[in-house]
Amino acid sequence: MVEVKERLENGIDVLSIFNSHLTVEVTNFGCTLLKIVTKDKNNQDCDCILGFEHVEDYQKRDGTYLNALVGRVCNRIEKGTFTINGTEYHVPINNGPNSLHGGIEGFSYKVFDYSLIEDGVKFHYVSKDGEEGYPGTLDFYAIYWLDESSLHIQYSGVSDKDTLINITNHSYFNLNGYASNIDDHTLRILASKFGCVDPDGLYTGELKDVKETAFDFNTEKRIGDFIHSEDEQLIIARGYDHPYVFDTKENQVCLYSPLSGIELKVSTTYPTAQIYSANYLDGQKDKYGKIMHPQDGLCIETSYIADSIHKEENPKVLLKAGQVFEEETTYTFEVRK
Repeated sequence: MVEVKERLENGIDVLSIFNSHLTVEVTNFGCTLLKIVTKDKNNQDCDCILGFEHVEDYQKRDGTYLNALVGRVCNRIEKGTFTINGTEYHVPINNGPNSLHGGIEGFSYKVFDYSLIEDGVKFHYVSKDGEEGYPGTLDFYAIYWLDESSLHIQYSGVSDKDTLINITNHSYFNLNGYASNIDDHTLRILASKFGCVDPDGLYTGELKDVKETAFDFNTEKRIGDFIHSEDEQLIIARGYDHPYVFDTKENQVCLYSPLSGIELKVSTTYPTAQIYSANYLDGQKDKYGKIMHPQDGLCIETSYIADSIHKEENPKVLLKAGQVFEEETTYTFEVRK
């Protein structure tokens, strides 16, 4: 079922999608998830994402992108420039020397139109030609819907000019149900290679084998056993903030909390995910009155690889005029038996 839970100012609403397995609260401001509640191993409610107390708090440009939809292009674009069909485009520099997460006012800060559908919400936004420097008017949809214990997020869009598009969800998962260090969470990522980043967080284009490194989660491992190691890449990023290239087409990531017994499986049509260990949370108060610290959450940002317009021969981020962009990510929450 789905209902409008609250109407705020400036066309911003809070919506509730729920069934017998999950209750998801989301706002049409940035298609931002506010809560994902399921039952833990003791049959108690457990909210699986961090978050703020008020919707207004998500409107502050604090750099967290907490649980928001991110676009028109997520992650970084080197020096905020790219070339399409011989024309050089410039997008805002808002993260060191680079452009991050769609610019100054990317999709995370837009109010989306929406319609209620069976078991979900269909969000819609028209990004006009030239918005944040991107070419083409992009007609974009994001559908959030529930199927038993799974939250599905489907993205689609069409542009009238060749442009770039790379949409992700930036949820901060903590399966303990509140802001707390994720060292005891276990993680599995079915990927044999990860991407290196420079001191500004930009993917360098270098892929490394995860084998015998702190980045190898092909078998389930406790995060705390690796995140504090002296690996140069972990030191540069202050933790994990790296793209992983998947080896499989489904169920690529699994996160588990032994405290709650909840397991999250992430399955996506995207080829990669940026795994980010919330390294820049810095004392914000969460929706339950707790203070959020670095490594109190894990983001699993399914996407095309970062800065692929510069790093790939045939960049998947390039959307041709009239071509349909379509990707989907599914988040399944269950108590491990």
